[in-house]
Amino acid sequence: MRLVQLTVPTGKRETILEALDEREIDYVLTDEDSNREYAAVVYFPLPDPAVEPVLDELQSVGVDEDAYTVVVDAETVVSRRFEELRDEYENGDVETDRISRQELETEADDLTPTFGVYAIMTIISALVATAGLLLDSPAVVVGSMVIAPLIGPALGASVGTVIDDEELFKESVLYQAAGIVLAIAAAAVFAFVVRTTNVVPPGLEIDMVGEISERLTPDLLSLVIALGAGVAGIISIATGTSVALVGVMIAAALIPPAAAAGVALAWGQPSAAIGATALVMVNILSVNLAGLVTLWYAGYRPESLFSLGETEQRLRRRIVGLGVIVLVFAVFLGAITYASYSTGTFEQNAREEVEQVLSEDDFTEFQLLEFEVVMDENYPFLGPDRVVVTIGGPPGSSPPELADVLYERINRHADDEVDLEIRYVDVVER
Repeated sequence: MRLVQLTVPTGKRETILEALDEREIDYVLTDEDSNREYAAVVYFPLPDPAVEPVLDELQSVGVDEDAYTVVVDAETVVSRRFEELRDEYENGDVETDRISRQELETEADDLTPTFGVYAIMTIISALVATAGLLLDSPAVVVGSMVIAPLIGPALGASVGTVIDDEELFKESVLYQAAGIVLAIAAAAVFAFVVRTTNVVPPGLEIDMVGEISERLTPDLLSLVIALGAGVAGIISIATGTSVALVGVMIAAALIPPAAAAGVALAWGQPSAAIGATALVMVNILSVNLAGLVTLWYAGYRPESLFSLGETEQRLRRRIVGLGVIVLVFAVFLGAITYASYSTGTFEQNAREEVEQVLSEDDFTEFQLLEFEVVMDENYPFLGPDRVVVTIGGPPGSSPPELADVLYERINRHADDEVDLEIRYVDVVER
């Protein structure tokens, strides 16, 4: 429920009150004596879905943008006429639960801090995320998401497009671009300082750190996170519910990958940063795409009917443009996913081949102790480079024919030649 407080322009008092009476809206009228161009202030309660159409109608009869219109939450309204009004507007569809277009624009503005605050909080979030990645600590990485101020700009561009507010759209796009650059740059500088000052072990290999490696080789499932974050973010602000947790979800799609890209750059591995950077880009574009589609589906339109056609054309162009770019990135992520699938299949088949060879009569005295596939460094499309097999057997036994057989059998499943390293361990049974 909402309580609307509206200043009535001089000469429009009767017209506005007639409009409210026609809709059977209860109101309270007080005189305005501030010697301005307003004659009165009218207060009236409305169900959430009624705010937008009622304000649009009042504007059409003479309430311009210079008039003060305040919409606040109303805890309780006791009135039979209000219940009838609620039954008229609340019909159970998607548009019933959403806030008005005017409130949506205010929400989007409120979620975006000043650029100084936004920049500082983004940098701090990236630094915390970088520390969490290097520590391989999921808890710290999650903490970085909580403080990231990304939800406002991420959703503001969609809101600005749908309600035909180009200023909001441009500001949000600028914030998003600046946020990505700041996050990656801050992470790279911080990681470089940490590395050169030996705060982390000198021989640390970033591909061996789980929190980092999973973001250097992203897959198609990342799209689900970004699209879900965009839809959930728009629904949360459009229905007036809390956006804090959704903001964490959007930050989860952006901050850790940006930090991973910065770490890869600091470690002198720009090719390793490609996958993480691509993940950041596809995530932020997917959030915007999901936001646009969700807002239009929820029924948000420009204030002026004359601009509806132009806005709809602009919306379609942006949806198509974002869709094409997201599709290109999706193909890229699909290739990474296929490379990961191929590597996993190779590892499984290679292990089975080793186990099968060792089960043959000529090699029954040997047993498989460890099996490892060492990956190459062709980021982001990693592939098998070397297979390390640790075999246990009687002391002094290391038949060369076993190595030849394993090498031939393992490479049956490889697209490119894979080296084989066999380690023999003496096993003494007593």
